[in-house]
Amino acid sequence: MSEIAIPQQAGQSQADDRASFERLFGTDDDLLPLWIAEPYLPLAPSIVQALETRASAGWYGYEIRPEGVNRSFTSWMKHRHGWDLGGTELLVSPSLGTSIGVALELLTDPGDGVILQPPVFTDFKPLVTRSHRKVVRNSLVLDGTEYRMDLEGLDDVASRPDVKAMILCNPHNPVGRVWTPEELKTVAEICSHNDVFVISDEIHADIMLKDSQFTPFATAAHGTDVRWVALHGAIKTFGLAGVADTLIVTQDDEFTAGFLSTSSRLHLTRNNVFALTAIETAYEHGGSWLDAMLEQVARNVETLANDLPEPVRIIQPQGTYLAWIDFRGLGMDVPELSRWLPQQAHLALSPGHWFGREGAGFARMSIAVKSPVIDEAIQRLSAAIG
Repeated sequence: MSEIAIPQQAGQSQADDRASFERLFGTDDDLLPLWIAEPYLPLAPSIVQALETRASAGWYGYEIRPEGVNRSFTSWMKHRHGWDLGGTELLVSPSLGTSIGVALELLTDPGDGVILQPPVFTDFKPLVTRSHRKVVRNSLVLDGTEYRMDLEGLDDVASRPDVKAMILCNPHNPVGRVWTPEELKTVAEICSHNDVFVISDEIHADIMLKDSQFTPFATAAHGTDVRWVALHGAIKTFGLAGVADTLIVTQDDEFTAGFLSTSSRLHLTRNNVFALTAIETAYEHGGSWLDAMLEQVARNVETLANDLPEPVRIIQPQGTYLAWIDFRGLGMDVPELSRWLPQQAHLALSPGHWFGREGAGFARMSIAVKSPVIDEAIQRLSAAIG
């Protein structure tokens, strides 16, 4: 590995890292790992200190979830995004995947259709198919330098009698679009008219770049009869995926009753004492750290836009710390590009086809990193292209 420092991932030993790289990328030779969607930066000192203090207590038994944990999230959303959560229910879920999986069980039957908008987060499709539901594609459209929703196509597929739910990615992973209030309002109207339940993944809501503004699906949907839940949490914003749980925001009493019943039946509600500490500290004291991270990500986006070697280019992100890189100009097919990136450019990125066939020719790069890491990635690409 080069001298560029990347925090070790997933608590793995060096041997485990090599095995993972070999399995995913076909090689473990001097790879720069930028494929997992989390910050590759020193985390907020306030959170680290709070966890160290909690660990030093020497007691890790059962603990009731303090009211302050959810209250800190509610305050954060109001002051950071102008979203007043009054009148909503906050449901605790172990993970984003758990939330989606339980929602699909509650809202749909085997054989029903679930709308996805690929290229999209890799876990969505298997969550649908493993629950014996059908993926219904409403692919995003790339208009020059920006992706947009195919809203006419959405109306068409939503009108099918077998389609019962839609998983919306807002902001969108991996393409970095932050959907406008108008776009989300149209989605709400279409889904309301066709009785399609919207599961809005808003886990990247805090990661807004430049002048972008996060719009909760709930606020855009106000005035419609669409049924919805929104998925939130501190895991992406603050790099806490290995510690923290997640939240479901909803106003749907039927869904709330079903989710609570399922949580009780499957015993999904056990609190983690470190998660409670991390979440409350993040929302109470993590704002300045997040602002600094967003400034770093914005600088990295600018560097990639200016310095990527031709014909490689970045699709300008409006949100997330994920860069969607366009390699189509190299003229490689999916297998060739998947080999070239790790074996010639020595980069471990998420190949675009992982996000659906619409991602062919692209790759996703995590860019919540220090500037020298981006410089190194660009140098490796330049050397590989020649």
